[in-house]
Amino acid sequence: MPGQEKTPLPELDKDAADVFWEQFLASVGGDPGSIYTDLSTFGDSVELADKLLALVLEGRKRATAGSVAEYEIEEFATPQVGDRWIVCDGQGRPRIVVETTDVRVGALSSVDDQFAWDEGEGDRTRADWLRGHTEYFTRSHAEADIPFHPDIPVVFERFEVLYQVADSDLG
Repeated sequence: MPGQEKTPLPELDKDAADVFWEQFLASVGGDPGSIYTDLSTFGDSVELADKLLALVLEGRKRATAGSVAEYEIEEFATPQVGDRWIVCDGQGRPRIVVETTDVRVGALSSVDDQFAWDEGEGDRTRADWLRGHTEYFTRSHAEADIPFHPDIPVVFERFEVLYQVADSDLG
């Protein structure tokens, strides 16, 4: 976000994520051979990752959005309903397991009031969502040398939290 500190994200702790995943599977009686589909953070900086994760932990954030161009450059598959993935904090530590419940690809401007509310950021209005995400995508596209326009294709994803670690369990 312009004018705010932006500390680059550290490498995510894959070994800790594998242990975290096994703990999740044990807690739900899941298939020990199953794997998570992604290991990631919300946002592109330590500060933003922690801020957005806090919104999830509060129960306010249950959706996220990503630019299709960034998915393609990073060679990430478009999320699918039923995907289970691990979200890390700004230090790269696994904190939650979420499951994708809904995916839609559409123009940035096609966001609706309900999605803006579900994403849980800012004042939760569509206008604030568009302002914040236009700012974010303008910056992230410029950093990746990807052209930006107001109707870039975006992946709109809803999720539910399946498992989380308490702060006292982080060590």
